[in-house]
Amino acid sequence: MTTRHADLSRRERQIMDFLFRAGRASAADVHAGIPDPPSYSAVRATLRILEEKGHVRHEEDGRAYAYLPTTRKDAARRTALTHLVRTFFDNSAEETVAALIDIAAPKMSTSELDRLRKLIDQAKAEGR
Repeated sequence: MTTRHADLSRRERQIMDFLFRAGRASAADVHAGIPDPPSYSAVRATLRILEEKGHVRHEEDGRAYAYLPTTRKDAARRTALTHLVRTFFDNSAEETVAALIDIAAPKMSTSELDRLRKLIDQAKAEGR
């Protein structure tokens, strides 16, 4: 089973993102829930491809199938974030965090900033 979210096509990623948010969905749910969807039959075909690749599995739900991601959300998040850091930030955690803070700073509470400070202090103490 492959879990490389970064190796998916744009449409496959879009469907996987929807499934991670929904947790479980029919092809009709996916079709209705993604922006600018292809035809319903194309969604079904893509779900079949994702199943063949090992990214989703299905369960029978009455007359329809319900599709679920095979990878836990936290594992997929780690893979996607690793790809993002590698691709857009030259594998630099500092550049990534700086960009995130730049985007989020106006909305961050004092407690969120304190939590980040504690995580950084903990990483220093552990020699990371």
